[in-house]
Amino acid sequence: MPDLLSDAWVLAFLLLGALAAGFISGFAGFGTALVASGFWFHALPPETVPPLVVLAGLFGQLVGFLAVRHSFDWGHALPFLLPGAAGVPLGIAALSVASPAALRLTVGLFLVAYAAFHLLGHTRRSIGGWGGRPADGAVGFVSGVLGGFAGLSGALPLVWLQMRGGPSAGQRAVYQPFNLVVLGLAAAGMAVSGALDARVLTLAGLCLPVTLGAAWLGTRAYAFVGETGFRRAVLVLLLVSGTALIAQAVA
Repeated sequence: MPDLLSDAWVLAFLLLGALAAGFISGFAGFGTALVASGFWFHALPPETVPPLVVLAGLFGQLVGFLAVRHSFDWGHALPFLLPGAAGVPLGIAALSVASPAALRLTVGLFLVAYAAFHLLGHTRRSIGGWGGRPADGAVGFVSGVLGGFAGLSGALPLVWLQMRGGPSAGQRAVYQPFNLVVLGLAAAGMAVSGALDARVLTLAGLCLPVTLGAAWLGTRAYAFVGETGFRRAVLVLLLVSGTALIAQAVA
């Protein structure tokens, strides 16, 4: 690990990922894994990225929780939460047997699909209450698996809630508490499984102060910055990062 961190390029990618991920998490209530993975998979050993993402996401969510906790809608989040909690152990088990190339490819495909979905404007299509709580539970379960596998617990509920329609503040009031709980469970499960080893904890020690500070700035910016243009710039970044990861995995 000291040799790894002595590389200025690696250290720059590590801290840039922590900065961007923390700010996005504080600003939008999700996105730590999506943004950080785009940086960290390019510079770090692949097996260290998912547990590092989970830790960074959890601490970013805690900052968001302190800032906007009064707006959380735990009642509407519950249909997502219970199945999501059940999915986390499956994701952690999948992580223990996944190859580095599979990790890169999975995250890269997720980044590209997520960014393209939003950039093409499909979130404008509303499905209303279709599927009810069983559909919400299925989304929560898959998101729990993704959270345990790579810290990707927040994006799928966001896409689903946007498809259901309604104000963005109401959507955030559901997906952010879900993301907080699932990432907490994923961190606990990874600690038990041994994924949070000395390498990950060393990297986390460098990243977390940057992530926490950036998350705090993100919560402050949430009330003042135009959301549409900012999200579009982030989506373009995710699309480029995901494409690069897919190219690496295929190569």
